[in-house]
Amino acid sequence: QVQLVESGGGLVQPGGSLRLSCAASGIAFKVYAMDWYRQAPGKQRELVATITSNGRTNYADSVKGRFTISRDNAKNTVYLQMNSLKPEDTAVYLCNAHIGTLSYWGQGTQVTVSS
Repeated sequence: QVQLVESGGGLVQPGGSLRLSCAASGIAFKVYAMDWYRQAPGKQRELVATITSNGRTNYADSVKGRFTISRDNAKNTVYLQMNSLKPEDTAVYLCNAHIGTLSYWGQGTQVTVSS
């Protein structure tokens, strides 16, 4: 049974930081590309960051220079370090594992940026 479990969300003030984690089980984690998406109310799901199986990363323009994606294959976990958070970063953040036609999603973790 494949499971992706996100954690680390919460309420943070503008300019603050959070680190999200996504722990995977039931898959050969190291061969999967891992993505972080976010979905705000009334908006389409947006790809935030990607890390390939060999560690290459890519970011949405809206988060470049503020967010960092990383992975620890020994822990089957992908992280999203989010700095200089803005109110417009408020969303449910979801992780996705994919390879070929296989794609698995977590349930998401809420991030709210507000003073």
